[in-house]
Amino acid sequence: MKKAIIIGASSGIGRELAKILSRNQYIVGVMARRVQLLDELRNEAEGELFVQEIDVADAESAMEILAKFINEMGGADLIVISAGTGDINDSLSWTLEKEVIKTNVTGFAALVNTAVHHFMEKGSGHLAGISSIAALRGGRASPAYNASKAFESNYLEGIRQKVMRLGLPITITDIKPGFVKTAMAKGDGIFWAADADKAAAQIYDAIKRKKSTAYITRRWRLMAWTIKLIPGFIYERL
Repeated sequence: MKKAIIIGASSGIGRELAKILSRNQYIVGVMARRVQLLDELRNEAEGELFVQEIDVADAESAMEILAKFINEMGGADLIVISAGTGDINDSLSWTLEKEVIKTNVTGFAALVNTAVHHFMEKGSGHLAGISSIAALRGGRASPAYNASKAFESNYLEGIRQKVMRLGLPITITDIKPGFVKTAMAKGDGIFWAADADKAAAQIYDAIKRKKSTAYITRRWRLMAWTIKLIPGFIYERL
């Protein structure tokens, strides 16, 4: 049986993806700060489920915890980093900006580093990172969030280039969701918001197909194309 670890599985996309992987004969390890929600997930999963507490914002500790968890599971074939944070920050509060950077930039990169080192030692593997459609352009409502997602996408691309140069069969998938009905979907005027289970099903499909990049749901690919084409002098006034 294949083994998968999902970091950020206490709710939303990560939780739904854990259930899908469990139904598809994966041994699944789930990680998050809210361990009680992970324990509840045991009752919803169909297969064997391992639970581990982790705080992604504490990067150094998170690296050690993930490495130990991988060893306890006897290795991993798939690691999904779904943990992240973000808030509407109209006041440009540094407290909010700093928290996003700690989790979505430093924490994300630290976990990618640990995961990729494991796969390089193993000689194969699949890493999927959940970035966002927000990675495509800056955003006035939450500047650090959009910038952090751009970092995640670029970091994953750099890692993909690195493992390809090494000639190793390691797949790196950048998942770019649009709006999904989770606690992360904040603000007014939210449209095309998919249910978390539908988003997770499409993510699982992208993982099976070993996609480099996947927009979730698929119609957000059209929106991505449109966003990229908006001239700067117009976008800056939106």
